Amino acid sequence: MTKIFSTAADALHGALHDGMTIACGGFGLSGMPERLIDAVVASGVKDLTIASNNAGIDNVGLGKLLRTRQVKKMISSYVGENKEFERQYLAGELEVEFCPQGTLAERMRAGGAGIPGFYTKTGVGTEVAEGKEAKTFDGEEYILERGIFADLAIIKAWRADESGNIMFRKTARNFNQPAATCGKICVAEVEEIVPTGSFDPDCIHLPSIYINRLICGAPYEKQIEFRTVRERESV
Repeated sequence: MTKIFSTAADALHGALHDGMTIACGGFGLSGMPERLIDAVVASGVKDLTIASNNAGIDNVGLGKLLRTRQVKKMISSYVGENKEFERQYLAGELEVEFCPQGTLAERMRAGGAGIPGFYTKTGVGTEVAEGKEAKTFDGEEYILERGIFADLAIIKAWRADESGNIMFRKTARNFNQPAATCGKICVAEVEEIVPTGSFDPDCIHLPSIYINRLICGAPYEKQIEFRTVRERESV
């Protein structure tokens, strides 16, 4: 049975429902599954819990789901570029669970490995530790973090073969790889699909066993999250 679907809406058919948890890949706007996010927006599902490193920017990426008020809770580590996120959070309209980046990546990886929880020193003595179980190992305090088990994972990659083996490109690999493993269903969008057997096995970053559904989302417009321009030096 083929894993390849013609559109994002087709790939997500039957996988969406109100109140679900979605693990979303992306590091800033790099590796953001924008076609799949657009399809989630169009579906109208609501009361979503989304685990993602960031929340996009205003009306871009996950920012679109925030704008349409489809998100109930965000589990994120960086949200500084999204004014609508800030407004909803400060107004008490959005529940937020802040999570250090490394801890968030490990929570996704742990969920994908079937590990319900792990202890880490990150966050000890800060607000991150409030309400969490603490334990001492070898004289050092650690806090318990829960693995993330999502109903759905949506990710973006560079290339895939027809069986679903995945290759990421540079920064986009950061959170897409662990996010993919922790969903009951994983849907991937890629820039190019090539015949099975085209990849050197040593170059496969994510094996096809993790990918349930696949689309080619090209062409893409490369977006810049925060643009800075250096002033020209006077001659």
